Amino acid sequence: MSYADYRPFVPTPEQSRIAGETPEAHTAGRMATKRAQTVFEEWRALYDTPFLGITADGTVKEGLFTLKDSGAPVERMASTASAVLDILTPDERKACLHPVGSRLWRKWQNTEMFVEDYGLRLEHARTAVRERILEVLRASLSTTGYESTLGVMKLNEFLGEVMNARGVLNQWSFNFCIFGAPSTSEPWGWQLFGHHLVLNCFCLGGQMVLTPFFQGAEIVYADKGPHKGLTLFRDHERKGLELMNSLPEKLQRRAVVGHSIMGEDLPEGRRHFADYMHLGGAYQDNRIVPYEGVDTKLFGAGHRNRLLDLVAEYIRPLPQGPRQAKLEEFERHLDDTHFCWIGGHGPEDAFYYRIQSPVVFVEFDHHPGLFLTNEVPLKFHIHTIVRTPNGNDYGIDLLRQHYRQSHKHGHGHSHDHG
Repeated sequence: MSYADYRPFVPTPEQSRIAGETPEAHTAGRMATKRAQTVFEEWRALYDTPFLGITADGTVKEGLFTLKDSGAPVERMASTASAVLDILTPDERKACLHPVGSRLWRKWQNTEMFVEDYGLRLEHARTAVRERILEVLRASLSTTGYESTLGVMKLNEFLGEVMNARGVLNQWSFNFCIFGAPSTSEPWGWQLFGHHLVLNCFCLGGQMVLTPFFQGAEIVYADKGPHKGLTLFRDHERKGLELMNSLPEKLQRRAVVGHSIMGEDLPEGRRHFADYMHLGGAYQDNRIVPYEGVDTKLFGAGHRNRLLDLVAEYIRPLPQGPRQAKLEEFERHLDDTHFCWIGGHGPEDAFYYRIQSPVVFVEFDHHPGLFLTNEVPLKFHIHTIVRTPNGNDYGIDLLRQHYRQSHKHGHGHSHDHG
């Protein structure tokens, strides 16, 4: 399987959407456009809505998540996060550290625009601070998760080189926050977000939640420069396509909810001008997403194994204990899971697929160009999203359970993640 060639779509200077040489100048220019204004107006309205969680019908399914130690590497996570806080200036600490129940968890977005007034901007941080933040990531994620995160950051830099916009698109175009005091027993977490990369990591004792989780790249392979040879998302793409093509024709027909990746045979509004086919992107914390496609309880053993192997790709960034716990959680709900597909399923076709269960929500989407000029989705621009439906994105359901238990024992807490 080969990626499409991005080079015919590199814009001329007259076509470029880069609006300034710095993140601030570029953001000011882009925010003057109707497209950006519309997106951020939509997001502001969604942010003002109290948190419920992604659901299939608007009602949260209760009792899905329990407080249970799954062997998260809490000692290393807490010590590396504390090491970040130890070297921050008072102003940096104020920008970085927020209450564990803060609504700011929900304010992430995956554009290149630098609009936030909180968090540590890595490109503005001292080298020692950046290095310690990377140690937090290394301590919290699996080796695969850490490498894919660095890979997204490097491919963002590669895109900046292709676009001659290194001041706007680079390896450090990301914001980092810590929520709560790093601890081996009490709730806390961290967040890293920016262009094509969003990680929300909640930790409570030995338990972890790593959603919402977003990774993507407008050019998913580097064919020159210092990152030459770097590629991402090959297995997400290949295993999804192999699962679809392994299904009997009858189940394939059930899986397909649209044949056009441009949305021409889908209901009006299903293809969003910014998110395209994605439903679980920025600020979509409360989206109602009805089950679509084929019910996986119709899958035979071989197809179930392929499905489990595909979901494992999206869970792989978790460290070993939490990863195994999450995969077992998904398996318990296999008879409540749906797989849907939009687009073709030939080797050169762009496509979208979603895996949705009460406890896992995964999306894969080929996108059109944003900085590049292709107006139709091509296979060098990929977005992937993982969420925890029914109220446990950001670990909020676990945090609420923890608060209820603490209140029974007379401990007070403040939380406002509405």
